[in-house]
Amino acid sequence: MRDALKTFKCSDIRNVQLISILERHQMIHTMVKLFQCSQCNKSFKQKHSLVKHNKTHTEYKQFQCSHCDKAFAEKSTLVKHQRIHTGEKPYQCSLCDKAFARKEYLMLHQIIHTGEKPYQYSHCDKAFAEKSTLVNHQRIHTGEKPFQCSHCDKSFVEKASLVKHQRIHTGEKPYQCSHCDKSFADKTNLLRHQRIHTGEKPYQCSHCDKSFAVLTTLVNHQRIHTGEKPYQCCICVNSHCDKAFAEKSTLVKNKRIHTGKKPYQCSLCDKDFARKDYFMLHQIIHTGEKPYHCSHCDKAFTEKKLPLLIIREFTLERSHTSAVIVTRLLQKKRLL
Repeated sequence: MRDALKTFKCSDIRNVQLISILERHQMIHTMVKLFQCSQCNKSFKQKHSLVKHNKTHTEYKQFQCSHCDKAFAEKSTLVKHQRIHTGEKPYQCSLCDKAFARKEYLMLHQIIHTGEKPYQYSHCDKAFAEKSTLVNHQRIHTGEKPFQCSHCDKSFVEKASLVKHQRIHTGEKPYQCSHCDKSFADKTNLLRHQRIHTGEKPYQCSHCDKSFAVLTTLVNHQRIHTGEKPYQCCICVNSHCDKAFAEKSTLVKNKRIHTGKKPYQCSLCDKDFARKDYFMLHQIIHTGEKPYHCSHCDKAFTEKKLPLLIIREFTLERSHTSAVIVTRLLQKKRLL
């Protein structure tokens, strides 16, 4: 009987011994998920995955994080989580200087060096290093967004995107800067912020000697050299004007000239503004704050650009006080 059961072979990859094992193994290829959680809508291909998932509903979470209010049923999960706070990355790549907090991230990274992309999508020519990336890509074609936010009606293709989005509602900021007391909801924002402290500017312009801390700033800068202006105003086109812009933010500001939209509303008066920088400058009128100090005298100003303008005006009208000139300049900008 036992010998008779050793005759089943999976047509895709491996030999298996029992028919039940064969059927279970073939589910990996067919994507069938027979094991349904009775407490939520998740389902799993293998029973042990369901058992592990059920612990999230039933088990007492005895392992408490000392850095935040999160708790976990398993100590190993706590250890992985705490690396978010500590920045510890024990898994070092042997081919480059990158290190990772989790072993699976290291293994995924190492595929970059080999160039291997074993997961091919059947409906287009794209291939991927990781199966989960393939699944996410398939959802672009199908339009499926299975990860629903419990706080609003938004849904997402990836679970990671949902987790990141939910921090808008919860206010959670798990990524703490090691140089100051600032914390962030997104790891990329933390890395970007830390460059303020370290002075690191890893993005080098290929046309000049300038370098930048943020990739998008480099991309925008390089358009100065290339003259590229990819953001075309559709309203200008319709009105026989060919305005185009190097940065998307400039296009958005330009559109407000046509629409008259002023999304920045002052909470202390009835004024509203089309641009955030004008709104912030206006608010200083209410607070009286003057954060920009002249290095040659004891005068202070509301705006960083104003001292240069004032110096020019002083050469023409020395009889005017700085307060009068600032007022006139603000009136020119229609901020008063």
